Amino acid sequence: MHPDWLSNAYVVADEPGGSAVIIDSGGPSKTLLEAIERLGVAPTHLLLTHHHGDHVAENHVYKGRFGVEILADPVESEELMDVDRHIVSGETLTVGGLGIKAIATPGHTAGMLSFLINDEEVFTGDTLFKGSVGGVRAPGSTTFEDLKHSIMDVLMKLRPETTIRPGHTDPSSVGDEWEHNAFIRVWRGLDSESDEQCSVGGEPATLVLWAPDYDGGHKAWVRWPDGRDDIVPGSRVERG
Repeated sequence: MHPDWLSNAYVVADEPGGSAVIIDSGGPSKTLLEAIERLGVAPTHLLLTHHHGDHVAENHVYKGRFGVEILADPVESEELMDVDRHIVSGETLTVGGLGIKAIATPGHTAGMLSFLINDEEVFTGDTLFKGSVGGVRAPGSTTFEDLKHSIMDVLMKLRPETTIRPGHTDPSSVGDEWEHNAFIRVWRGLDSESDEQCSVGGEPATLVLWAPDYDGGHKAWVRWPDGRDDIVPGSRVERG
C-alpha cells in the first residue's frame, strides 16, 4: 500500500515456484519484488483495474523487470500509453493454476474492471472498499446508477465468503460488506436515507448518507435539487 495514496498493488500466485500476475501497480514495488523473489514465482501479466495514476504508477517497473503483458479495458487503455492488450468483461485468463475472470464494474471510471480469481477473491479497484464505495467525480467517471449497479447487482451477487481485495486499504468479504457497509445497507432498505440539508461546492443538496471512508475521512451520498444522486468526498460537503 502506498503510504500517501493508500493505493494497493498485489501479486497473486498459484503456488510457490509457480505462476503469478500483478494487479495494479500504485503501491511501492519493493515489497512485491521481494515477495516475487522469495516465492520464486514468475509474473506474466499486469492487470489494471483502471487508468488513474495511483493504480498505474509503477507499470514500468514490472514491464522492465519481467516483461509482463499489461492488460486493461479498452476504455481505460485510451488514457494509458503502455497497455499491450485489451481485456474485456467476461473474458477469462488462465495463468498456471489461476483462473482470472474480468468483470465490468463501472462508475468510478467507465471501463473499471474487477478481477475474480478462482471464484475465491475479487479485486475491486476503486468500486468497493471496506466500509465504503468509490466516488463518481473522478476523471473518467460515469454515474451513481452505474456504481450502485456494479456493487449491488454484480459484486454483491458473488458468494458471501468471497474475499474482497480493494484498490485502497484493507480487505473485506462480500458477506461483511453486505451486512455492514453503510451504502449497501441503505440500498438494501435496512437503514433510512437522511434528509439533512447541506451544500457541496456552494450548491445546495440533500445529504442522503454521511459515511466513513477508507482514508479516515468521509464519503457522502448527496442528492441534488433536480433529483440526481452523486457520491462525493466528504471534504467537499458543508454541513449545518
